[in-house]
Amino acid sequence: MPDLTLDDDRATGAWVAPLVSTLLTLPACVLVYFVGGFSAMACDSCAGAEADRFESSFGVAFPVLLGGLGLALFLLAASWALPWERRSTTRRVGFALAAPVLVARVYGLFTVLVDWP
Repeated sequence: MPDLTLDDDRATGAWVAPLVSTLLTLPACVLVYFVGGFSAMACDSCAGAEADRFESSFGVAFPVLLGGLGLALFLLAASWALPWERRSTTRRVGFALAAPVLVARVYGLFTVLVDWP
């Protein structure tokens, strides 16, 4: 009788969490990137000290936004790249869940860091 336990290590439905995360994370990253980029125009009519405060805070906040979006995309890629085995299920689901949550948190951090007019 053949030993069936060796082939039973593959996780069924291991693709579900990364797929759902992809469908949430990629559009959210694009949206947050464009909103963050277009928010640089929020102070087009500002002058003097107000414009200086906005530009200096935006100069710090936008790279933080880009770094956070890059990290979210890395987590998404890691959720796809993990082995399709049962022992990796917890990490795969954790990475898949962390990616869209990180996008929302990074956008919140961006809005806090910018000194809006």
